[in-house]
Amino acid sequence: MSTEAVNQDHSHSNTNGHITVTHNQHVKQGGPPEVDDHTLILASFRCLVADLVQQFNGGHPGGAMGMAAIGVALWKYAMRYSPLNPHWFNRDRFVLSNGHCCVFQYMFLHLTGYKSMTFEQLRSYHSSRPDSICPGHPEIEIDGIEVTTGPLGQGVANAVGLAMASAHLGATYNRPGFEVVNNMTYCTIGDACLQEGVGMEAMQLAGHFRLGRLVVIYDNNQITCDGSVDLCNTEDVNAKMRAVGWKVLDVHDANYDVEGIVHALELAKRSDKPTFINCRTVIGIGSKVQGDARAHGAAFGAEDVADIKRFFGMSPDEHYVVPDRMRKFFEPLPARGQQWEQEYQDLLDRYSQEHPELAKEFETRRNGQMVTDWRKVIPAKESLSKDPLPSRKSGGVVCNPLAQNINTFMVGTADLSPSVNMAWKDKRDFQHVSLQIRTLQPRALLNRLEHAFAH
Repeated sequence: MSTEAVNQDHSHSNTNGHITVTHNQHVKQGGPPEVDDHTLILASFRCLVADLVQQFNGGHPGGAMGMAAIGVALWKYAMRYSPLNPHWFNRDRFVLSNGHCCVFQYMFLHLTGYKSMTFEQLRSYHSSRPDSICPGHPEIEIDGIEVTTGPLGQGVANAVGLAMASAHLGATYNRPGFEVVNNMTYCTIGDACLQEGVGMEAMQLAGHFRLGRLVVIYDNNQITCDGSVDLCNTEDVNAKMRAVGWKVLDVHDANYDVEGIVHALELAKRSDKPTFINCRTVIGIGSKVQGDARAHGAAFGAEDVADIKRFFGMSPDEHYVVPDRMRKFFEPLPARGQQWEQEYQDLLDRYSQEHPELAKEFETRRNGQMVTDWRKVIPAKESLSKDPLPSRKSGGVVCNPLAQNINTFMVGTADLSPSVNMAWKDKRDFQHVSLQIRTLQPRALLNRLEHAFAH
């Protein structure tokens, strides 16, 4: 079976050798039992979300609260990144396709040590401050944000583009013992992303290309702005994803089961197909309107925010609280990122000695430069016909030599390669991408392809 259930039985993931996650037991210290780290962090995170959205009476709290455990699993355990160097080349990429949940991402950027995301900046979420870097949807100019998202489904296509870029670079430059490109691409989505044509088109293509380093995490709370998803959609999402070539995993309690989510992410890393992780969550968990559309895109109100804090065992009279234990939980991550950076630099140094010409070309591409002077490749003006020529043909006259001679060029056509004259001899996988009759996704894919090659 290609569907696997990841249960709440934490020993399941630990005893199989897939992952090692410390799950602290309750410790009595002369009073009531102390909660374990994960319980404290999830409670504090959700209360802070409620405070931040209430502050300026605007934002989207529900999804961010529901996805808290997903965020801990990603930023603490699964993803490789360096907060002190957001542009480290071989970092894992994260795309928030459900971009309205951006306070979720902003909070993890702050907690994990991205310098620009100070606590003061975090508190500017949804404010009118002109210097705020916490707008209502994530924007690429912010350190740690790979993709500007908002239109639902576009982030999925962007993530597929990033995964294609990594696959192309890895196939071009990796050599035995030298995996200089092996990063993962993670993308969170909501119910609405699955209903957008651009997202589904991109996921079909990812399944066809077997993009094994792509993971889509479905925040399955079954709620959209209008109400329950089954108002208009009752399809079997898992069956659909299997049908288009994805590995499917289920996490049945993604509200709290951090270890189960981590286990699913570890299984995804070993898959030779893209992985779809179906995480069941409750939107606005802990609020009076949890599991309801009213939790989606509005502040809860001061009374309910106080009740949320009581529900999670926090003081209703304290606001914007980040406990010391929460700080310490994430504190080692910048140093861990620097260690990964150094290990990668050591690998590049050995790679340069073993494959000097390839390493030089790889560095050129990492710097966003062309490996060949394009002016020497395109036809000379004197050789061109003086007869009128349709632009789709003249484009082929220029672009085909470029793509044939410069391996940084990639071309995608929506089942129109002969018509637009985009085909050349000896083309390789991911150089010429046949998108077939997929008309919505090309620009979204290429948007991330062109960015990924130089960043």
